[in-house]
Amino acid sequence: MTRASRSGTIGERLRRLRSERGLTQESLAALAAVSVDLVKKLEQGRRESARLTSLSALADALDVPLSELADKRPRLDGGGDRLVLGLRDALLSPDLLAGMDYDDDHEPTPIERLTAAVGDGWDDYWGGRFVDLARHTPALVAEARHAHRAGVEGGAVVLARAYQLAACLLVHLGRDDLALVGAERAVTAAAAGPDELQWSTAHGTYAWVLMNQARNAEAERVAERVASRIEPRMSTAAPEQLTVWGGMVLWAMAAACAAGRASETDDYLGLARAGTARMSGDRLDYALNFGPSQVSMQDTYAQATLGRPDRALVAAQQVQRQSLRPISYGRHLLDVAGAQADLRRDTDAIETLTRARNAAPVWFRHQVAARSLVVQICERRARLTPAMRDLARSLEAH
Repeated sequence: MTRASRSGTIGERLRRLRSERGLTQESLAALAAVSVDLVKKLEQGRRESARLTSLSALADALDVPLSELADKRPRLDGGGDRLVLGLRDALLSPDLLAGMDYDDDHEPTPIERLTAAVGDGWDDYWGGRFVDLARHTPALVAEARHAHRAGVEGGAVVLARAYQLAACLLVHLGRDDLALVGAERAVTAAAAGPDELQWSTAHGTYAWVLMNQARNAEAERVAERVASRIEPRMSTAAPEQLTVWGGMVLWAMAAACAAGRASETDDYLGLARAGTARMSGDRLDYALNFGPSQVSMQDTYAQATLGRPDRALVAAQQVQRQSLRPISYGRHLLDVAGAQADLRRDTDAIETLTRARNAAPVWFRHQVAARSLVVQICERRARLTPAMRDLARSLEAH
């Protein structure tokens, strides 16, 4: 992956952000709890990337989103920034201002059709088809908003799901600021409806956006409070109740793990695993995944993040591919590849990264972890294999 192919290197961005804040390399390293050597090598261009946990710590110390430091720019073929602007306009419409007249007097779309369209949008999301999703979501949000304002029964729920969809997509496009707006509006819309599980899962998206802003303590607090509020009686819980509750527990776990709190991470994982005792397999309800494979997938993530690569690969053996959607499986493979790279099993890591890329190519291009891993492996190899070059090309900006 050549530096000339990108708009500024990570080292250049790091040096600029550090200088703007009046920090020395030593003081930044101390704030981020990383080595001074890493900061120096990044700024001097002797390293082109670093572990995702190190990049997150540096971004947190600089008080910027990870996307600003790691160059998580839109890579949408045939649309690029224009599609992101469409999502922005849908979320920040002047029609939402208090006191503004709402002059849309056409008949709202029937709720059945809207529900189906939102479902199709989520299928595109889980399949990693971000281009189609970015094109269609602004109109979907507008139609759902009109149905809700017109008092259509079920309008609040479908609007919450549309806002949530926009928020999730914007996270992958590196627009965490807009994503947080979408997630907050999803929570507000869901609060106006009768479905507590929809309200809960909107908080899960909100917690995820907070994590992407390195606000891990706040993310954990949101997820843990919602999980406590909706915790079901295990012997009588409906499957979707278990899914949403378990999903919120795993969001709390992920936030604790990102903050490096190993004991709490293990506690959350144990609680989630106990919740799968009555489940025959994994489920996807309310845009949340939960079940035995999902817990093992998150266990893999946790162990890899906490620097336990051997444990991560053991946990990964319990993940059933058929239980995961394409981008979930891709995310899991990034964790597996990270553990393999930590163990210096570079050939295995490249093969795993290739599988992740093939699972969802557009999604893959937006993954900071993928770029970091490819750069890390390439930097320590004297000669690049064709597979390494192919991966590097697939991660270039489009």
